Parts: sequence; C-alpha cells; structure tokens
Amino acid sequence: MRLSTKAMAWTAGILWAAAIFLTGVLNLIWPGYAIAFLDMAKSIYPGYAHIGGFAGVIVGTLYALVDGLVCGVIFAWLYNTLAAGGPAPGAPAA
Repeated sequence: MRLSTKAMAWTAGILWAAAIFLTGVLNLIWPGYAIAFLDMAKSIYPGYAHIGGFAGVIVGTLYALVDGLVCGVIFAWLYNTLAAGGPAPGAPAA
C-alpha cells in the first residue's frame, strides 16, 4: 500500500501548525504555559518569537505549516520507497 504524498504532506502540515498555534494561543492566555516548547520552536524558526503577541503566533503557525508539509512529503516518499522494495531477504512473511 502506498501513501498519498499530497495527503500526508497536508496532514502533517495541518497537525504541526495546529500544535504550534494552540500552544502559542494558550501561552498568550497563560504566559508561563509551554515556555520550553515555544523556546524550542523559536530556536528552529528564524524570526519567530512567542512573546511577540498574536502576530508571533501567526508567524510560528506559518513556519510550522511549511515545515510540516516538507516533513510529510519526505515521510511519504521514504515510506513509499522502502515499502516498494518488499520484505527483506529472510524476513518472515506477514
């Protein structure tokens, strides 16, 4: 069975963007919430700062969407490539 690259990309992009968005919004409501997680995102995405208000949340969400899309494409491509090869020699049949 092959994965749809397009569907996998959008699924990963939307899920990761939603995680960053919800965490950022919750941090705006409760300022101490998920600081370590948001600092990690800040270290990965240039220009993103979770302390920049709602505009910062939107920037982080857009970065996460693009990041998730790319990772979803890579995951689907790698899965489809490895699955096309069949089982390894000597592996038991499933």
